[in-house]
Amino acid sequence: MKSQPPRLPFVAMHRFPRDKEFYISASCVLTGPPICLLCTGRCVVSNPLWSKAVKSFLWRISPCLPIGALLIMVMSASAGSGLYNFTLNSIDGKPAPLADYKGKVLMIVNVASQCGYTPQYSALESIYEKYKDKGFVILGFPANNFGAQEPGTNEEIKTFCTRKYNVTFPMYAKISVKGDDQSPLYSYLTKQAVLGIGGDIKWNFTKFLVDRNGNVVQRFEPAVTPDSREVTSAIEKQLQ
Repeated sequence: MKSQPPRLPFVAMHRFPRDKEFYISASCVLTGPPICLLCTGRCVVSNPLWSKAVKSFLWRISPCLPIGALLIMVMSASAGSGLYNFTLNSIDGKPAPLADYKGKVLMIVNVASQCGYTPQYSALESIYEKYKDKGFVILGFPANNFGAQEPGTNEEIKTFCTRKYNVTFPMYAKISVKGDDQSPLYSYLTKQAVLGIGGDIKWNFTKFLVDRNGNVVQRFEPAVTPDSREVTSAIEKQLQ
């Protein structure tokens, strides 16, 4: 009988916007469905051909590497992709790479000027002022997807935020967070495999909390105010 190759952890392929980017994560189980070490949830092998090629490569090199080293290599491959790969324009029209915020705790929020939740700008600015010296940054992304509640130009949005709510945290140019013209950043955010983080944006002022390594760790729906204990305790945990 032909000998079988040694059983190694499965490899899960995560698909990012438009099938152009992949990252690899090793499973922490040897049998059953892959469970990703990055997202701690069940992963879907979204591109079988890529997955087959990667697993074939791992089989070939496995005699030369301890499993621990193999896991480190696979996890390192994943580190070059993700949130920090995205570059969007600031509200002033200049390229503003998210990689500029490496090592920071981030809160990413889709905002709107004519929404019932618009007063949350005050609470957002408040927590930004409270925690910014500890490495916390809020990134605001205006979007007109819900009830046409962000109809203005970038210049009008900037004027509104600064004059009415004294916003000083970074604001980006208007994007789409849902639908056929969804920004690749929000395609990435809404396809997170972690329970409670993925899924379509339901309304303005949905908040994503990102740790210092660029991992999306928590999502807060619009009704959860930025200065609530639920949110501030989560921020403080990541700043420790």
